[in-house]
Amino acid sequence: MRSLPHSIVRNVDVAGPGTVTTINPATEEAIATVTSLDGEGALDAVAAAEEAFEAWSHTPVAERVEVFRRWLAIMLDEQDELARIVSAEGGKPLVEARLVDVFPALETLKYFVEHLEGMLAFKPVEPEQLLFKHWKAGYRFDPLGVLAVVTPWNYPVGIPMAELVPAIGAGNTIVFKPASATVLTGLFLGDQARRAGLPPGVLNTVVLPGAVTDVVVDHPSVCKVLFTGSVDIGRHVAHRCAERLIPVQLELGGKDAAVVAADADLERTARGIVWGAFVNSGQTCASIERVYVERPLYQRLLDRMVELTSELKVGPPTDDDTDLGPLTTRGQRDIVDEHVRAALAAGAKALTGGKRPEGKGFYYPPTILVDTTDDMDVIAEETFGPVMPVIPVDSLDEAIRRANDSKFGLTASGWTTSAATAERLQRELAAGVVMINDHVVAFAEATGTWGGLKESGTGRAHGEYGLHEVVNIKYVVHDAGRDEAAPWYYPYDADFDQFISSAMPLLYGKGLDRYAQLNKLASTRRFRDRVRKTTLAKNLKELL
Repeated sequence: MRSLPHSIVRNVDVAGPGTVTTINPATEEAIATVTSLDGEGALDAVAAAEEAFEAWSHTPVAERVEVFRRWLAIMLDEQDELARIVSAEGGKPLVEARLVDVFPALETLKYFVEHLEGMLAFKPVEPEQLLFKHWKAGYRFDPLGVLAVVTPWNYPVGIPMAELVPAIGAGNTIVFKPASATVLTGLFLGDQARRAGLPPGVLNTVVLPGAVTDVVVDHPSVCKVLFTGSVDIGRHVAHRCAERLIPVQLELGGKDAAVVAADADLERTARGIVWGAFVNSGQTCASIERVYVERPLYQRLLDRMVELTSELKVGPPTDDDTDLGPLTTRGQRDIVDEHVRAALAAGAKALTGGKRPEGKGFYYPPTILVDTTDDMDVIAEETFGPVMPVIPVDSLDEAIRRANDSKFGLTASGWTTSAATAERLQRELAAGVVMINDHVVAFAEATGTWGGLKESGTGRAHGEYGLHEVVNIKYVVHDAGRDEAAPWYYPYDADFDQFISSAMPLLYGKGLDRYAQLNKLASTRRFRDRVRKTTLAKNLKELL
């Protein structure tokens, strides 16, 4: 495994005074120790991004795309090594590391290689206002400046790449802080970027203790923060950004619901929900953490999901036939265990799993719960582990109401064979992403936006709308300036009052009566001297 022991600032390895040790969650043994920067090092990383911004922001988009093209080739060539690092640090089975981290990252790079130039191109817009028809107007998509990107440990390739690629492609420069638990993966990405030819200072990958991250967030040169992580830390970041009145994009927690109609296909639904609940050992902000099933299908679906879950193999991520590896951190396993134990103590039943195993590794078995109540943490709070409560409901109305009765709103799914029901679920489920007959995988679609409602965060990532989060959408106007004075320039006088008072009903009124204003308008000095008659003639249809 490639050794990358230090932060990368200006494309140079920079040692810091502290250390971070990354742990293999399957064995609880140390993988590597890397140095971490202090506040001074964090300030230098921001300075590096500041220094690089002017040149990078003026680099032709085609040249930025060529960097991504090389990065894509490097990542594809090194997919085995990258997947092994993800698996070792995060506990994913090797095949799952490829599926949910490397695969979406490659898709992100490919998408922006193919579409970035068109997405950033000037977008002309014809003015609607008749007096402005001679303008050349439209939208520019300019970089914002220095951005801070702070990412979590659960998808240490897929999530950072979805944030970094559009931000860098738009011409911004970055201070990137990967999560400490998967810091080797983050440094590997930073190293790939510099080997792909990204100029020094454009992407600075920093190893920072959590408290030192505030030095970056608070820096006056950082103009936006992109944060993915827990609600509590997201609230902290948002508060600090609010103090400086800078924007923040937050992708936080989820308590995603699956709503199953009585007509859903049994086998597809059972397999899809089991995977959607337990992929990455449930450590997904968009995991299925609540399942609401109409009663006619409830028992049959529950029985089949129990069968499928009982067949899953929990074991070392290095084994080819492992379905679920360990959770990534001891602390996260403790939260999962606490939620399940509290639910069982309050009357819930575990049909699979439900008990923390003995021995080494942060393992927890895939757990299906029944007889839960809405006041339990396992229903109300994000569990972020392999736990799936299944709840019968009397109607779709009840299912939708209970699915939406949450402080989160990241994603949701509906399961049905009816097109009408599918449309209703897409319309009424309160979430940023709604899938029918699948769950989670929309994250891997580069054109699909990602983000939620309520405590699931603010803003959107991915695709065109994600790109709009990291640019200044600038409306620009070019008036050739051939007229001595525009109609609305001083002086204000009775003639101008007649001009504007007659223009409004002519432009915005209805019926033939509005044409009575035409003579009034044409008789004004303002109209004779300052209105372009050729432009008016070309756009006469606007008045008809």
